[in-house]
Amino acid sequence: MSQRINLLTALFFGLNISQGLAQPGNSVPGQRAAGKLRSRPNVLIILADDLGFSDIGAFGSEIHTPSLNKLAKEGVILNQFYNAGRCCPSRASLLTGLYPHQAGIGDMVQDKGTEAYQGYLSKHSATIAELLKPQGYQTIVSGKWHVGLVPSAFAVNRGFDKSFTLQNNGSSYFNSQPLYNDGRTVSFQLNGQELKRQDTSLYLTQAITNFALKSLDEIKDQPNPFFLYVAYNAPHWPIQALPEDIAKYKGRYLSGWDVLRKERYEKLLASGILKKEWTLSPRFENAKEWKSLSADEKELWDTRMAIYAAMVDRMDAGIGQILNKLREIKRDKNTLIIFLSDNGGSADEVKNWNYVIQKNGTPGSVNSIDSYEAPWGNVSNTPFRLFKKNTHEGGIASPFIAWYPGLIPSGSLNGQPAHLIDILPSILELTGTRYPSRFKGNTLTPLPGRSLLRGLKGKKESAGRPLFWEHEGSRAIREEDWKLVAELNSPWELYHLKSDRTETHDLAGKYPEKVRQLEKKYLEWAAAVGVQDWNTIK
Repeated sequence: MSQRINLLTALFFGLNISQGLAQPGNSVPGQRAAGKLRSRPNVLIILADDLGFSDIGAFGSEIHTPSLNKLAKEGVILNQFYNAGRCCPSRASLLTGLYPHQAGIGDMVQDKGTEAYQGYLSKHSATIAELLKPQGYQTIVSGKWHVGLVPSAFAVNRGFDKSFTLQNNGSSYFNSQPLYNDGRTVSFQLNGQELKRQDTSLYLTQAITNFALKSLDEIKDQPNPFFLYVAYNAPHWPIQALPEDIAKYKGRYLSGWDVLRKERYEKLLASGILKKEWTLSPRFENAKEWKSLSADEKELWDTRMAIYAAMVDRMDAGIGQILNKLREIKRDKNTLIIFLSDNGGSADEVKNWNYVIQKNGTPGSVNSIDSYEAPWGNVSNTPFRLFKKNTHEGGIASPFIAWYPGLIPSGSLNGQPAHLIDILPSILELTGTRYPSRFKGNTLTPLPGRSLLRGLKGKKESAGRPLFWEHEGSRAIREEDWKLVAELNSPWELYHLKSDRTETHDLAGKYPEKVRQLEKKYLEWAAAVGVQDWNTIK
């Protein structure tokens, strides 16, 4: 089979693309026989890209997300779940159960000269797939990978039997032509072999869905359990969507971001996801008051948000197809499903970036490269402050839904703070899998997280523990209800999250001793995981 495979042929016409392709194995001596695994639970993780806290219906949004709403209604919502603030670090943490720096991706996929910032998964980490595969699990990934551009970090070499991956940060939703003019490429792999997407290819969100569906079909008659990781690129820029999806939302956003933030906030309050003490943060300082805009400006902004909403809508439709497939192959009753986002809504303004190719065709089409920008990102992150890349709540608070019939109480809400580092320990406990001290000849870094299964089942969690963040100089620590946070080269801010999770009242001046206590713990953590001074590392 050719090294370069046309995705339209492979996915749309349903060819058996897993045949004849190299699938480097990660088997371990003593692998269990497949026939003994019928009762083991399946695991499905669905990760959205740049989706804000309030962007799905169950979290206050006006966007049509019936599939996710159903999972939330029948499962549990964690309303204080945290990611790592950006795509690469979050994906590394999710896959390995480590803090990003421990997993080798303290920043992005560029090697910055230290092990914590090498830009690809560390040899001292093991992915969920690598740990489950020796237990007989069939392992599948479909979607954005973005945890290393070196072969050792490719999905086929990190435990996945079947893989369709976008290797880097983003892509056109219609082809794999460059987004940047600085030499960076857009790369897709099918089971480790490069492929090119053409303008005639499926819309990327649907292609990611289709590979997941096809892979499930291929294993439906096998007794082994599966681990499926579906990592949608939506709604990451460029904002591009199918015309029929955009049409559903055109004109919906002419009321503007001020009205929409209040609407979402009120829905979040009514649902109980927000406490009444958590007031709506002020509009982002660089966003104009909506009513001050001209009619033409309002039309432009309405179109941008309509495209973004269409992308979320189509992702939810794909999730619905996957859920239907699980029912069809009779795997739905024994599957843990987790949905979350890799970071908060984005403030990226790609039209102002001279290293992004400037395509100015029809908005939402293959001939347009654009983003929805900070004013709408501020809506996505309702009720919180700031954005992706920041360690304030707007950057790190994730919508989180977990679903498992018979295990997770239907329609429950859990307010225990949790983090990406907790997902792998939860899966290991659920599947009865041990985290080894050594793997493939290397010592594994001990897991800093803990299992969430007690909380997911509705039982009381153990006492809190500190959680930490650092990304490009933005840094934070949360311990119990206190959070210490600062942006690059800025002083520490202190917030009491029980009464002020929207970070509107800085208490650093009032409680200097608490600042010193938390700073000491943060600095000890930062030194232990290899955090570097962002002013000197570049």
